[in-house]
Amino acid sequence: MTIDELLAIEEIRALRALWGHYYDGRHIDKLVDLFTVDAVCEFSEKYGGHWVGRDMIHANYTRYATPPEYPSLHAGTNHVVNVTGPTHATGRWYLLDFNVREGVEKPFAIAGVYDDVYRKVDGQWRIARAKLHFLWPDRVTDGL
Repeated sequence: MTIDELLAIEEIRALRALWGHYYDGRHIDKLVDLFTVDAVCEFSEKYGGHWVGRDMIHANYTRYATPPEYPSLHAGTNHVVNVTGPTHATGRWYLLDFNVREGVEKPFAIAGVYDDVYRKVDGQWRIARAKLHFLWPDRVTDGL
């Protein structure tokens, strides 16, 4: 492994950490900027199906990420990144989603596994594809 590959891995891990911060803090414009222009988010039909392109990603995150700030915490763990070229990488990580609104008795909301494709655009790593396999409370997986 080269120093450039190690740097890429850390940049991609930071990119995914920012995704959680921006989503939970309801910073939708910053969140959407983490994606390539032609990005695809693949979710179950319960969560809007496939979102194609930044405009659709922005609209759907706006719909699902309603105020107030930090009603949820998306924890990403076990992030494995494979650099496949100077501008391409793949990754897999676990999502643990907690509902932290006041008065919630059972805060654990979702467990899943993300399969991602990353692309370096204009010197910055971006999410080109994000596919979420839902494991709990509803099991919706495809190719996990």
